[in-house]
Amino acid sequence: VRDCLKKRGGNSVRSLGKMFASIDSGKKDRRIDREEFKAGLRKLGVDINPFEIGSLYSLFDTEKDCTINFDEFLIAVRGKPNERRQAIIDKCFLKFDVNCNGTIEGSEIESVFNAKLHPQVKKGERTESEVTKEFMQNFGYKNNDGKIDRTEWNDYYAAVSASVDNDDTFIQLMKLTWKMEQQPYGCLLYTSPSPRDLSTSRMPSSA
Repeated sequence: VRDCLKKRGGNSVRSLGKMFASIDSGKKDRRIDREEFKAGLRKLGVDINPFEIGSLYSLFDTEKDCTINFDEFLIAVRGKPNERRQAIIDKCFLKFDVNCNGTIEGSEIESVFNAKLHPQVKKGERTESEVTKEFMQNFGYKNNDGKIDRTEWNDYYAAVSASVDNDDTFIQLMKLTWKMEQQPYGCLLYTSPSPRDLSTSRMPSSA
């Protein structure tokens, strides 16, 4: 599966998460059944035979309830960012999480997003405008309110991370993309989080 998606480009790896999220949109439990699993892979052009699909499904149906947790499947396919990478992914999110409530405004990050250092832009495979458009379209705005939640953000950057071999390169990419050297705001005004604390930072209560 990983090889099939990589041959179709990094966008297909990112589309995998978006595809399964759209299938799950009505249930919100991040689990899919066998037919949904097969349909999602085929729509993305993953050319594997029915036996291989069945074997994959059985492997990830860990609770033997005829459904799989697609978060576990995504991690197996594209990998999971290590601690250093996840720390900068979290820190960039917190910069825009003005209310420290786990959501950010899509319109605000679109105005700041810098696509110049995106791996595919640097290789000449895509233009800055194409990457910016795809970046915003990747987020489904689940409640149609123009907001991006933490799960959507992490899913996107887990896929980007999979296409960047070097930790320092990925971290620098994130810093420059989101202008992290500028004066912090959002949740970063209220805390200087360590990697361990980034996912649980909250605005301090008033005295």
